[in-house]
Amino acid sequence: MRLVLASTSARRLDLLARIGVVPERIIGPHIDESPRKGELPRAYALRLAREKAQAVERASDELVIAGDTTIALGRRILPPAETEDVQRTLLALLSGRRHHALSAVCLIGMDGRPRLRLADTVVAFKRLTRQEIDRYIACGEGLGKAGGYAIQGRAESFVRFLSGSHSGVVGLPLYDTRTLLESAGYSLG
Repeated sequence: MRLVLASTSARRLDLLARIGVVPERIIGPHIDESPRKGELPRAYALRLAREKAQAVERASDELVIAGDTTIALGRRILPPAETEDVQRTLLALLSGRRHHALSAVCLIGMDGRPRLRLADTVVAFKRLTRQEIDRYIACGEGLGKAGGYAIQGRAESFVRFLSGSHSGVVGLPLYDTRTLLESAGYSLG
């Protein structure tokens, strides 16, 4: 049984290595990640994880695993920070507030059926000053990331409260991933 990671994220690859998993193949899925009209954050994260896994061709002896991490403020899906201006807006929105990091993982087993799990992590940031936001943006680590921050880096010092899966906020909830892999009969290292 071989494992295919449907992601080119270095973070997901590193997270899998923490539980002794090294995929045999890594393929970046190409899907439209636009939220659908009226789609709620939970449903959005689960849909993207499933679609990413299903977008990758799989041989009969392969499992496919994919993930998606969505940052939600209430019912609002926050986009990735594609520009510094977007990142500044996102960090200002998150400043002093709780938000949800919804990390979905999908495993397509040998039977071809997708199995899904979702880790919902509550994260609360301290109130950020304009200077803190400017310095964080200048370091460059949050650009391109969901919600405009990388919790595994400097942004971790903004977190005053976290309840849930830290690895899920980084990009792949390891408990849920391990559970899915073991239930599919995959041998962990």
